[in-house]
Amino acid sequence: MEDSLHIAEPVPLARPRGTHRFEGFSPKLARRVMFYRRSLLQQWLLLEADPNVISFCERPGYVLIDGHRRLADFLACYIDRKELVILIDKMDDDSAKASCRDLDSTAFPIRPVTPAELAAARIWTDNWQRMLPYLVANRRLVPPTLLRAITCFIKHPQRLLAIEREFSAGDPVLVRTTLFSLLHSGRISASELRTQPLSLLTSFVAEATS
Repeated sequence: MEDSLHIAEPVPLARPRGTHRFEGFSPKLARRVMFYRRSLLQQWLLLEADPNVISFCERPGYVLIDGHRRLADFLACYIDRKELVILIDKMDDDSAKASCRDLDSTAFPIRPVTPAELAAARIWTDNWQRMLPYLVANRRLVPPTLLRAITCFIKHPQRLLAIEREFSAGDPVLVRTTLFSLLHSGRISASELRTQPLSLLTSFVAEATS
């Protein structure tokens, strides 16, 4: 069986008839990702936005579940553990014979994700769809001095409007890129983004450090 610890590339998958193709760029993987189901796009955004996830691979291989061979949707790698993520929906896996990459289903726990879970996280994933383009286009342009300055400024909660005013002498695109980069890395938080669309009134605050 495939050694899941060393999987770096997703299983090639032919485009199912009648499906849409969703593409994106993962800052966490530094490469493009591609999906044929919107639910997979949402699950990718959840993994991408979780600072506890250090790496992942979409379509890592096939596992046996209740006697049926199906393609695992993600292998998610955390600091102290790994898990296979399987989306529970009505999409049949017609390509189960297309690859010989079989994974040991006993090597990692399997976490099922229901449509209800994805629906509950829709505002959060929608917000990340808006924020990720900043990271993709500009993350290499962020100066360390700006990272430190913004982190210091938001030791107490600050709205996006106040942050942009404080750093109005600089490029507003880089200010947002820096802020979203800090959020992506887990150095700051913005709990409102889980329940409300991103706006100038969204509050950000630096995470407490020991």
